Amino acid sequence: MAYVLIADDDELIAEMACDLLIDEGHACGWVTSGEEAWDLMQKRRPDILLLDQDMPGISGVSLLRKLRGSAKFYDLPVIMFTAMSGEADEDRAIYAGAQEYLRKPFTPSGLISRIDRVLAKRGDFGHLDLKTRLAREAGFLDEGSPLERRLV
Repeated sequence: MAYVLIADDDELIAEMACDLLIDEGHACGWVTSGEEAWDLMQKRRPDILLLDQDMPGISGVSLLRKLRGSAKFYDLPVIMFTAMSGEADEDRAIYAGAQEYLRKPFTPSGLISRIDRVLAKRGDFGHLDLKTRLAREAGFLDEGSPLERRLV
């Protein structure tokens, strides 16, 4: 089970996707703007974010860039969730750091399979704060060392 956050200004689509994910055993919530998504993520980090590419205010791509530049959310799995159909839009989302791109209207099986695929790629890795991850990758820390616990 994962906690999925949906940021989509189309409330009907967001609610329908949320209901499907809950039926599959995931915890799910939705908001209607990028600003609301950012505020909510400060309180509770989701396991995955379904992000509409074209919302009023901060766009999905702008929020994705903000996430990738954040020490707290640099590794948050994101599926761009959009009615935009151009190949350039998909390229822009992937370049900005989205793991997947799902076009609306979507099929229930398509949504579930994308969520499952992104979560499976993540595996049991989990989130590490950026300072700890960089120290581990540089070879300064072994997994679970006392110094690592102090850095977190």
